[in-house]
Order: sequence, then C-alpha cells, then structure tokens
Amino acid sequence: MKKTILITGCSSGIGLDAARGLAARGWRVFATCRQEGDCERLRREGLESFVLDYADEASVEAAVAEVTRRTGGTLDALYNNGAFACPGAVEDLPRGALREIFETNLFGYHDLTRRVIPLMRAQGHGRIINCSSVLGLVALKWRGAYVATKFAMEGLTDVLRIEMADTNIEVILIEPGPIGTAIREKAIPHFERWIDWENSARADEYASLRQRLYHGGPPDTWELPASAVTAKLIHALESPRPHPRYYVTMPTHLMGFLRRILPTRLLDWVIAKG
Repeated sequence: MKKTILITGCSSGIGLDAARGLAARGWRVFATCRQEGDCERLRREGLESFVLDYADEASVEAAVAEVTRRTGGTLDALYNNGAFACPGAVEDLPRGALREIFETNLFGYHDLTRRVIPLMRAQGHGRIINCSSVLGLVALKWRGAYVATKFAMEGLTDVLRIEMADTNIEVILIEPGPIGTAIREKAIPHFERWIDWENSARADEYASLRQRLYHGGPPDTWELPASAVTAKLIHALESPRPHPRYYVTMPTHLMGFLRRILPTRLLDWVIAKG
C-alpha cells in the first residue's frame, strides 16, 4: 500500500513542489490549500486535494475527518508547511496583526498536529514534519511577526520531539533559508491591512521594504528553488533514522553555526551587515 502524507499550503511554492515530488515517488498525497479554487486546480493535475485553513478550527477538524475517511483511519506523515508573513517594524505591529499570524503559523500547526497524533499512535508509527525557517534561528529586521511565530514553533516542536521519544512517532524540523516562492507577494495584503507605515516613526525607512514588496528585485543571495526543500523532506520521510533538523540553503547553515559561537551583540552586528 502507498504511504500517505497530508501536506498544507500546497497552492504554490514549497507545498506544491512537495506534493508533486512525493506523488511522483509513489506517495499518496493529500495536498491541501486554503481556497477551493486552488484545490480544484490541483485535482485537475491528478492530486487528491481539499480545503484546510489553519485559521479556521472547523476547517482543520474537517480536513482530518476527510483524511480519516479516505484512508480508513491511518496517516503515515504530516507536513505542516502553510504560513504567511506580515512585514513591518515591531513597534508598528498592532495586537491584531500578531493574533492573526499566530492563528495560522503556530496555532493551526499545533491544532492539526494534535488531531493526527491519535491516528499515528493507533497505527504505531508516524512522522510529523514542521517547516520552520532560518528565521526560527535568528532574527531579521522588518520580520518580527514572522520571526516570532517561527521561534515559538521551534520551541513547541522541540518539546514535542522530546515527549514523543518513547513512541514510534518522529518529530522533525525543516529550516529553509531564501527559497524562490511567492511569500513576499502574498504578504502585501497583510502589510496593507495592519501596518500604518505613513504615520510610523520609521516612515522614511519603509521605502526599501515597500520597494521589495511591490516591485521585487533580483533573487536573494544563495536563493534556491522549492525543490531543495523537497529533497530534504524526502530524506526526513524515507530515512530509517531521520535527523531532528534539516537546514536548507547556505544562510541557514551559516546562521545556525554563528548563533552557536557568537555572542548576541556580535551576531546582531553580522546580521545587520547582511
């Protein structure tokens, strides 16, 4: 029988590449998206796809029920991938902005994970893989909301891994650096909804951020395609002894190393220098 995996955030980028790549390797993939229109597009490709919106508890519950119905109550792996960014200076982030991003980037991951663990316990095995970021290791200017969710997810995932050590359920983090996705473009509505940059004490500094958001630019240094993340995901899923963490891209390897050896002020200086 085919191994089964539930993947979130499959409308584009990392999630879409993972769904296609694993399906090509013979996995039975449940490729979920927030919008039914995206699910319909994936179904036309031949993928099994249905709605899962992390911010909607009923949607998460319904998605797990759908997996249970389709498999008879089993699931080999979960890949928590869907997330979004809300760029802006920390002092300009209203409470609502943080509440909204945590609902998706952390609470949704946690809710979905809790709902699939009983399936994995009952079958005696499973793999839970959370897509974090280099920004779960180090902080970067203008990305406070996203960084906060990834730092929190790293901690929660580490604790879950320790607690699951007496089971056959592996808990794994994948930590990409710059990957060629549409995350900036998709951040624009959140930026426009929450960040009153024109009345910010840092209004003049927003010029470079807005240029990058609205007009793009060249790829980031060491940027890799989404397939680089899928390659690490495959190892995490198929290796008999997966690593607790998988770094993707040179910046993640570099920042992971520097965080271990540098004092905080010096690390801040290195990051500020880019």
